[in-house]
Amino acid sequence: MSLPKQRITLITLGVADLDRSRAFYDSLGWSPAEAVEGMVCYQMHGQALMLFGRAALAEDQARAGTELGTGAVTLCQNFQDRNGVDAAFAEALAAGATALKSPEAVFWGGYSGYYADPDGHVWELAHNPFWPLSEDGSLTLPEAT
Repeated sequence: MSLPKQRITLITLGVADLDRSRAFYDSLGWSPAEAVEGMVCYQMHGQALMLFGRAALAEDQARAGTELGTGAVTLCQNFQDRNGVDAAFAEALAAGATALKSPEAVFWGGYSGYYADPDGHVWELAHNPFWPLSEDGSLTLPEAT
């Protein structure tokens, strides 16, 4: 069997305090699929998100003693409409996120805002009228014209 090359199966976020980070994501209504000593894993659509201690992640990457940052990565959740973006943004702030940019109309014709989780990982919440979502919330990019 040949697997597609363009795929991600697991996203791992290095966190400073696993209990604090788990409490944040749990406050968003996420339910762990697995939680063992040193890591918490959330099942998502066809992939998983793992919270893993930063020091342990550096060691696992053979970079012991290296201070890991959050990198220049943005994770994004797309929504069917602007109301979904606004509701998710308010929920994230109530759970302890730091607002980076309140949701607003953006130059590319959509609507989005940004927040940072307790470890500074940046999330974008967006409505893109050019990328319709399926009923299960998954995204398939439209064919190029």
